[in-house]
Amino acid sequence: MHATASVRAVEDALGITIPDNARIIRNLISGIQYVQDHVIHFYHLHALDWVDIVSALSADPAKTSALAQSISDWDKSSTDYFKGIKDKIKAFVDRGQLGPFSNGYWGHAAYKLPPEANLMAVAHYLEALDWQREVIKIQALLGAKNPHAQTYLVGGMSIPVDPESQNALNAGSIAFMSGLAQKAKDFVEHVYIPDVLAVAPFYLDWAGYGAGVGNFLSYGEFPNDTASNSENTWLPRGIILNKDLSKIHPVDHQKVTEYVTHSWYNYSGGDDKPKHPWDGETDFKYTGPQPPYEHLNTDEKYTWLKAPRYDNKAMEVGPLSRMLIAYGSGHERVQAVVNSVLKTLGVGPAALFSTLGRIAARAVETLVTAEQLPVWLNQLATNMKNGDLKIHNSEKWDPSTWPAEAKGYGLHEAPRGALGHWVTIKNKKIENFQIVVPGTWNGSPRDASNQRGPYEEALIGTPVANPEQPVEILRTIHSFDPCMACAVHVVDTEGNELLRVKTK
Repeated sequence: MHATASVRAVEDALGITIPDNARIIRNLISGIQYVQDHVIHFYHLHALDWVDIVSALSADPAKTSALAQSISDWDKSSTDYFKGIKDKIKAFVDRGQLGPFSNGYWGHAAYKLPPEANLMAVAHYLEALDWQREVIKIQALLGAKNPHAQTYLVGGMSIPVDPESQNALNAGSIAFMSGLAQKAKDFVEHVYIPDVLAVAPFYLDWAGYGAGVGNFLSYGEFPNDTASNSENTWLPRGIILNKDLSKIHPVDHQKVTEYVTHSWYNYSGGDDKPKHPWDGETDFKYTGPQPPYEHLNTDEKYTWLKAPRYDNKAMEVGPLSRMLIAYGSGHERVQAVVNSVLKTLGVGPAALFSTLGRIAARAVETLVTAEQLPVWLNQLATNMKNGDLKIHNSEKWDPSTWPAEAKGYGLHEAPRGALGHWVTIKNKKIENFQIVVPGTWNGSPRDASNQRGPYEEALIGTPVANPEQPVEILRTIHSFDPCMACAVHVVDTEGNELLRVKTK
């Protein structure tokens, strides 16, 4: 979340620490965002790369019920329930109202699930739509809005904590959020995790595709203390190089740079030289053929994305990075869940470095984060019980106390991965503000040394049965959870129109 990174950057620049209650509330907002976002990604943004909706129409509801009950004790698993889902799908098809299902490559040879597994997955797709709307009320309550929480302030949060007030967070609020946290955990434990473990065995060959660059970065998240950019985090900070889990390297934000060698930007001083975000430039100064996207040339400039590098190395960020670094750092719960998943699937740790590994890592992270939500709620309740109601630190709130010049950075692990904000303040005004987001780490173009970014490297060697229906490409790219707001390029090298969007 940009709100978290932005306030951390200014707090770092001005030397401001936050109260413990603000730390906990920020953790809760980010935590429920992880849980909701990852479940939405699996079911609504990625599952249909593996699940054939049309095949579900030939499923036997009784066999689907037996399958569901064999992997979980989830209560919605009767024959009548799955018959109702099948009837609903058939009604969509008969009316020609497939909605989000309309553009799938149904019947593609790459789909391997039996009809009953497809029907079960579609049922849980629909359930997850209702579930996510409910559990995210935790963020709405603490952040006043979902998405884009409104209660973040430099120095803390704006939402009051007072057990004696009905207009503040109180015992009733904690109880309400505790119920939602339990609802979140139940679905993850009894639906999401079993579904991942049920689907994965049909696609174990995808443990051999999509490995990417082999370098992983995590800024660490969910601080255990109130220090600015604290390294004492529940999910640890670190770097893995060349898939070596035996050594976790420290992170130095000053080693983060961005190239524009193959980006539609120009740097003063030359496009083959990287810049640290504090010195970053983002003005559009491209002087080549206009508009540039009509002249795609991957030997030259071919994207709006810059190329972030850490110590001149391409880095993958996201749930896989976080879970690998937590695993290698000795995070006991992450190690236990990862080992359980690997054992269930009958694969070794090397399988994590793959398209399938990203899916598994995201599920692991969702489970351990859902388990942690009650811990933070209990911390908040304990502070309230002990009379600690402070939510904001007003020290240095007066701009007249600020230095003439200040620099700061805010590091945050958004659901998609490492997010950094860098701010330069002069004469009480922002002189420069640069952001390096997960989408540019993973989707970066090549740099001055022609090193590929994670997306590009992960696609090398991917088999594509039908270039006109490249579901295999989607599987790997979607496993990163790409952000469409960051940059999306859909290009047919033959110049054919792939999609036309009509507006009124």
